Amino acid sequence: MRDKRIVHLVDDEEAIRKSAGFMLRSSGYLVQAYASGVEFLKVARSVEAGCVLLDVRMPEIDGLQVQTEMAARGINMPVVVFTGHGDISVAVQAMKAGAIDFLEKPFEKAALLDAIARAFARLDNADVRAVEETEALVRVAALTPREQEVLEGLAQGYPNKTIAYDLGVSSRTVEVHRASLMTKLGVHSLSDALRIAFAAGMGRAKR
Repeated sequence: MRDKRIVHLVDDEEAIRKSAGFMLRSSGYLVQAYASGVEFLKVARSVEAGCVLLDVRMPEIDGLQVQTEMAARGINMPVVVFTGHGDISVAVQAMKAGAIDFLEKPFEKAALLDAIARAFARLDNADVRAVEETEALVRVAALTPREQEVLEGLAQGYPNKTIAYDLGVSSRTVEVHRASLMTKLGVHSLSDALRIAFAAGMGRAKR
């Protein structure tokens, strides 16, 4: 295995390509940047396998379509998606399609490096997914039934108001359950909570 791992950075914003690229290179990664999903897909089958950092909102073909096309072409590289603020429902779709994680812009260096490390762990070890599932099931089982219902709603991409309506409770009650379940899961961000939920098989039921 080569000493440096490659990250394929796909984002139409030049500022993101420059800042994230510099951050990753200074952390020891090789970086190949692409200005669009179309540009990346043209070479995706021939490039060295690595982690794909993929912006959701791009012209011509968006990040979700890139993910779909990668799957259709048998390109099995782990994906971490970038989203703008308020794109949680889109991020949920990306994670349902197999993304390792999603990061809201502007993202912190530690969060980015952690997501990439998990992506390469998935790439290197096929057993990682099974371990993640087992750990996630144990953590979700520790939640109350109501907390599990709230987490399921979040995994479906629903806002607090919708979850509250479905459960017949107030939005404030949902907020309390949401805060409690995140504490019990030992996470500080929605993306981490969703990652555990998806690993445990949640979010698959159709509304």
